[in-house]
Amino acid sequence: MSDPNRETETEMKARSGRNLAIAIGLFAFVVIVFVVTIIHLRSNVAVPHS
Repeated sequence: MSDPNRETETEMKARSGRNLAIAIGLFAFVVIVFVVTIIHLRSNVAVPHS
């Protein structure tokens, strides 16, 4: 790994871009899991249990 104190400006921008991409991907994954969970919960509430 590179030393953060010796990074060039180009390397810093590349690292920031990767961090942003990872953050967006993680956020999208959390939203998808949340939406799927809500859909499953609503479908279970809509079906009456005997």
